[in-house]
Amino acid sequence: MSDLITVQGVVLSAQPVGEYDKRIVLLTRERGKISAFAKGARRQNSPFMAAANPFVFGNFTLFEGRSSYNLNQVTVTHHFVELASRQPGIYYGYYFLELADYFGQEGIDEKESMNLLYVTVKALLNPNIDDRLVRCIFELRMMAAQGLCPSLFHCVCCERQPVEGEELFFSQQNHGILDKACLGHVNDAKRISAPALYAMQYIVTASLGKLYTFTVTEEVLHELERHIHTYIAANTEKRFKSLEILECFNMSILCPACFGQTTYAGYLLCGMTKSSYSCCNNSNYFTVIL
Repeated sequence: MSDLITVQGVVLSAQPVGEYDKRIVLLTRERGKISAFAKGARRQNSPFMAAANPFVFGNFTLFEGRSSYNLNQVTVTHHFVELASRQPGIYYGYYFLELADYFGQEGIDEKESMNLLYVTVKALLNPNIDDRLVRCIFELRMMAAQGLCPSLFHCVCCERQPVEGEELFFSQQNHGILDKACLGHVNDAKRISAPALYAMQYIVTASLGKLYTFTVTEEVLHELERHIHTYIAANTEKRFKSLEILECFNMSILCPACFGQTTYAGYLLCGMTKSSYSCCNNSNYFTVIL
């Protein structure tokens, strides 16, 4: 006999099943990552037609059977339909959902990942924040939420806390920063600037409400992309399809002067903000969004 349960969650993906049904993957607070069948969701008059889609946040009432869940009712709290018209924002959004799906587990309280997704999708709709920075923030904060945060406050070798103005390096293999004295212990260390390190420290410690309240210069953003994108690629065992689409999109929007610029570790080094090209702007520190 089926039991009726209600969970708070977000739709990560939806796939057609048969002629009229859908199979959706939910990230929920109460049950972690689960899948459910939405019968008749592809019919024009279905109450699930709008709800059984990615980016929908809400309360989902499910029949819990022996081997599967079936959607019974949905109360939508946010659906973010406006994201569909944002390019490349929509591609970033699908990548974030795919990454959350990768890390999601059944039976785990996924409240933190759910809330991170919510504030991140809202950030994609904010014209004052570069989508590329949103990606860096989401990736690093998601890694921190999964217990995979790199060491950013102490040298990963000697555990000494660096002093202000000290030259520091970041090691992918050793998962954190190094001081100059420990540099000989690793072979992959790359210099990390004070602004980039400060940004990464802020990303892993700030409250979710303040997570997307800063921006950085183009120079610092390039550095964040080099460190964070490489770090997440090294610590995941999947090539994300949405990320491939996103990179193809980015390659088509370079300004003419930077069209021939190469990539670093498979990721684009120049691209475009939400309002203009941003390939060649170099200055030196944070700008706070008021």
